[in-house]
Amino acid sequence: SSALIIAMALYAGLGRESAANTLANVTAWIGTNLGWFYVLTATIAVVFVLYIAFSNVGDIRLGPDHSRPKFNTFSWASMLFAAGIGVDLMFFAVAEPVTMYVAPPVGEGETMEAAKEAVVWAMFHYGITGWAMYALMGIALGYFAYRRGLPLAVRSALSPIFKDRLNGPLGHVVDGAAVLGTIFGIATTLGIGVVQLNVGLEILFGIGQGLPAQIALVVLAVLVATISATSGINKGIRFLSQLNVVLAVALSGWVLITGRTDFLLNAIIMNVGDFVTRFPAMSLETFAYSDASAWKAAWTLFFWAWWVAWASFVGMFLARISRGRTIRQFVAGTMTIPFLYVLMWISIFGNAALDYIRTGGNLEYAQKTVEIPEYGFYTLLQEYPLPMLLVAVATFVGLLFFVTSADSGALVMANLSSFLPSVQDDAAGWLRVFWAAVTGVLTIGMLLVGGIPAL
Repeated sequence: SSALIIAMALYAGLGRESAANTLANVTAWIGTNLGWFYVLTATIAVVFVLYIAFSNVGDIRLGPDHSRPKFNTFSWASMLFAAGIGVDLMFFAVAEPVTMYVAPPVGEGETMEAAKEAVVWAMFHYGITGWAMYALMGIALGYFAYRRGLPLAVRSALSPIFKDRLNGPLGHVVDGAAVLGTIFGIATTLGIGVVQLNVGLEILFGIGQGLPAQIALVVLAVLVATISATSGINKGIRFLSQLNVVLAVALSGWVLITGRTDFLLNAIIMNVGDFVTRFPAMSLETFAYSDASAWKAAWTLFFWAWWVAWASFVGMFLARISRGRTIRQFVAGTMTIPFLYVLMWISIFGNAALDYIRTGGNLEYAQKTVEIPEYGFYTLLQEYPLPMLLVAVATFVGLLFFVTSADSGALVMANLSSFLPSVQDDAAGWLRVFWAAVTGVLTIGMLLVGGIPAL
C-alpha cells in the first residue's frame, strides 16, 4: 500500500501536467459513461440497508447474542458523526447552497425556486445515501468479524465467495485497495480543510494564506491525531468526538438564536419536507434530458465517489465501536443520528447565507463564494454578534474535524495492515503513527504541487 501511494504521489508531483490531463480524461470518461452506475449503486445501497434493518435479520447482534454495547449512546453517536464527516462539511455547508442558488443544475439562477432547491441539494449530497454506504460496510465487516470470527478487515466480507483464497495475495489486494481509498479520501478532505482553516487563522491572527501556514496546520493536526490514535478509541478518539459535537452544536445554535430565528426555523421545516418528497427522484436523477451532465459529474458523482472512498475505513471504524448492537440499531443510528446533525448544520448555515444574499442584496458575496468557496463560511460568521469568538470556535471545531478524520483513519489503516490476535485488538502504536504521518506527508505533497483537483 505504501509503495503504491508513493508511486501515485510521485506521478502526480513529477509529471504534473501529464497526470492532471490523464486523470481529467479518465474521470470525464467515467462521469460520461458510468455516471448511471454510480447513481444506481448508491440507490441500491440505501434500499438494501433499509431492507436488512427492517427484516428479521435486523435482530442479529454484531457480536454474540449475550453481548451488549460498550459505549453509551452519546459517545457512540459522537464517534459516528465525527468519524464519518470531515472538515469539508463546514466548507460545503455555505459554499454548495450558494453555488446552487447562483448556478442550479436546471433552471434560472438567483430565483426563489433556486433558493428553495439549493439547500436540499446540499442535504442530499451529505445525507442518507452516503450514510447508507457506511452502514453497508459496517454491517458486512461487523457481522463477519463478530459472528463468524474472521478478522475485522474488508477481505472478510468476501469470505462466502472466495473462502480460503482470501488468506493470500487476493485478500492483500482487497485490503490494500481499502487502504488506498482511505488515505486518498482522507487526504482530499484534509487538503480542503487546511485551505478552509487557513482563512480562519488569517482573520484571527493575520496569518497569511499560503503553503507555509497550510503545511504547519497539517503538521499540527497529524501530531494531535497521533496522540489521539495511540491513546485508543476509549480515550482520545471518544473525547475529541464528544468535544467536537458539543462545540459544533453550540456554534450552529448561536447562529440560529442571534440570526433571523423565525426564517431559519421555517426554512428548516420546508427543507425537510422538500427533501422527503424529492429524495426518490433525486436519488435516480441522471439529467438524461438536460445539459447538466457536467454539473452531475462535478457534484453528485464527485460526492458519491468520495463517500465510497471513505466507506471502507468509516465502515470498519463504525463496526469497531458498534459491537453488541443489533443490525437494526446500527442502521437506525448510522442513518439518522449523524444525518439529523447534517440537516441542522446545512439548513442553518445554508439558509443563513442565502438570506444574507437575498435580503441584503449581497450578490458580490455570492459570486466571491462561488469563486473562492472557503471565503463564504467565515464571512457569514462575521455578520453575527461576537464575530471573532465565532471565528475562533469555528476554526477550533474545524481542527477537531480534521483530527478526528485523521486519527480514526490512521487507526483503521494500521489495523488493515496488521495481523491481529482478535477483533478487539488494535495495531501497534508505531504503525498508527506511521499512517498518520503518511497521510500528512501525502496531503502536504498534494498542496505543494497544487494537486488537490487531481487528487
